[in-house]
Amino acid sequence: MDPLMQHHGQMDQSQQRRFAVVLGVTLLFLLIETIGGWLTGSLALLADAGHLLGDAGALSVTLLAMRLTHRPATTTMTYGYQRAEILAALFNGLALWLIAGLIWHEAYSRLHAPPAIQGLGLTAVAAAGLAANLFSYVYLSSVEPGNLNTRSAVLHIMGDIMGSVGALAAGLVIWLTGWTLADPIASFLIGGLILVTSWGVIKQSIDVLMEATPKDIDPNAIMKALGTIPGLEGVHDLHVWSLRSGVYALTVHGVIDEERNDAEILAGMSRLLAEEFHIHHTTIQLDRQPALVQIDPPR
Repeated sequence: MDPLMQHHGQMDQSQQRRFAVVLGVTLLFLLIETIGGWLTGSLALLADAGHLLGDAGALSVTLLAMRLTHRPATTTMTYGYQRAEILAALFNGLALWLIAGLIWHEAYSRLHAPPAIQGLGLTAVAAAGLAANLFSYVYLSSVEPGNLNTRSAVLHIMGDIMGSVGALAAGLVIWLTGWTLADPIASFLIGGLILVTSWGVIKQSIDVLMEATPKDIDPNAIMKALGTIPGLEGVHDLHVWSLRSGVYALTVHGVIDEERNDAEILAGMSRLLAEEFHIHHTTIQLDRQPALVQIDPPR
């Protein structure tokens, strides 16, 4: 086996183990916060438990996508299952929006009829939940940061941390002052933070599915770099998109000098795209029709 492929395989297995551990911690505290929210009467705890339920689903989808992404291509799935990562990230982001909506709905009803809440119990459970979420976040800190799917799952954990902080703050206020409206107010804030943290992942997922140009790729820079290859008179019909996070595909047409060797120029273009732009999946067509030359990239 190629040493690089073996290294990536070991990294993937390590990441999967980390996500499996965090999934176990999440399920445990989902149970604890559900029971704690029911016993104390706290919506903030139940809201955080609902967020944990979404996290459990997100982590499960993330683990599944990690396995699917590396399945080989087939005659019916010629790109393989690399987009599984993007679909999982989009699912996770939209699930967070649904959870935020449910939290806000219940918080609004509690503003008009706040129930009795046990502040000390709420504080204790929220503090334990915060400690668990901080552990999960630190434990996942070494996971590949550029992967959109894993990033969406980590955002779930960050949302949990903020939710636990909100629940802890509400518990302290209720415990010390008896002001029970702190519970639905904290729930509103938790819902808002969930929406804010999830928007970036949803937008980036949609961009990938729409085959938008990756943010870290500049078509003008690519065309300028290709223009330095001897014998290449121009390029046109340049398209570049993401298969998944950090894995790009590109198609381009090149116009070559009549006297130059096609294979030499093709090799030079492929090498430049791989070394300077980290684009390894390329489809390049060469022709000898200068009239087709288009200097500017597509807008």
